[in-house]
Amino acid sequence: MAESSSAGARQRLTPDQRNSFLAAVLGWTMDAFDYFIVVFVYADIAKSFGMHKADVVFITTATLLMRPVGALLFGLWADRVGRRIPLMVDVVFYSVVGFLCAFAPNFTVLLILRLLYGIGMGGEWGLGAALAMEKIPVKRRGFFSGMLQEGYSFGYLLASLASLIVLDWAGLSWRWLFALSVIPALISLIIRSRVKESEVWETAREKMRVTRTSMKDILLDPKIIRRFVYLVLLMTAFNWMSHGTQDVYPTFLSSHTEGGAGLSAATASWIAVIYNVGAIIGGLVFGSLSERFGRRYTIAFCAVLGLPIVPLFAFSKTAALLCLGSFLMQVMVQGAWGVIPAHLTEMSPDAIRGFYPGVTYQLGNCLAAFNLPIQETLAQSHGYPFALAATIIPVLIVVATLTLVGKEAKGINFGTDRTVTAPAVADG
Repeated sequence: MAESSSAGARQRLTPDQRNSFLAAVLGWTMDAFDYFIVVFVYADIAKSFGMHKADVVFITTATLLMRPVGALLFGLWADRVGRRIPLMVDVVFYSVVGFLCAFAPNFTVLLILRLLYGIGMGGEWGLGAALAMEKIPVKRRGFFSGMLQEGYSFGYLLASLASLIVLDWAGLSWRWLFALSVIPALISLIIRSRVKESEVWETAREKMRVTRTSMKDILLDPKIIRRFVYLVLLMTAFNWMSHGTQDVYPTFLSSHTEGGAGLSAATASWIAVIYNVGAIIGGLVFGSLSERFGRRYTIAFCAVLGLPIVPLFAFSKTAALLCLGSFLMQVMVQGAWGVIPAHLTEMSPDAIRGFYPGVTYQLGNCLAAFNLPIQETLAQSHGYPFALAATIIPVLIVVATLTLVGKEAKGINFGTDRTVTAPAVADG
């Protein structure tokens, strides 16, 4: 048994598995890149259109609010016709919309484009994660889960570097950041065009045909509904944890008012680069460790360890301590997140894996979408350090609690459901 387990852990990826995973990582990376561009330039956008920062940050909320729509539309489509075509259409859609943001003549047009972009962003994660995790060997899901999810942090890191190069060094407008984002997204499209259809999806569709089971039958199963509600609540807490530690932080670092750290824009961007390196490390390390210690215990461990880091993260006065605090915080936050692609796909029935993980994730995002406006509002009245601490401490506790009271299905073999309607779910 030990030799079999070790062999599974060392199993090399086939070209198709590698292309599928690489395309998923690139797609999610560029989604995050385009989203976090706004985090770095919303103050510049406010100046361009003569608006207040607190009003402009609503475009991040608008993007998050539309992500469940994309997850629903593209997810249902993918469960009916397969993963490949919906994913390729999705990449083309969000690439074009993201590029057009560079030419928005006013805030209204930019807001509409970001709403549309949210649809594309919502479709990418669920389908990309489903296709990649369905192809990855079972014993290696934890590691590749962490690597896939940290495409998000890598996109944030790229946005940080791009803001340094385009805005600070080249002195160009914020519009250039949106224009350049189309290139890597199209590279992911080329790679994805070479990926084969998911065999797990094909098997699930055949089972449904033989048993004359419809998607409606699966979606209305009480067990599936209960698990769906639980996962939406869990992902709400997760998204609040992620956005609560990321979205307002660059502004906090560079702001000279509302208790901000008052650092230069370049210093703030470099700190963002460093804490995103921490995020990538956390996702890879704890995603891998979840194979040994289980999905739930790994997530809860990361959330609990984040609590003593909050004072260093939010109340430090020097660039060095803020850099250390944010680095450690992102190791923990994204360490927990690194488990999520494997955890959500394992908790999803084969027949609706295109729909289920993406929609639960993005509905959670929708419910957490008001995090940045809330933090900005709290910062105006009580300062940024208070706004950060007041929103982060409760959510770390909630993430740990919700995770521990739930279940997991670590190691389940996709495509081997005993019934069409639900995978065998075991306590972690």
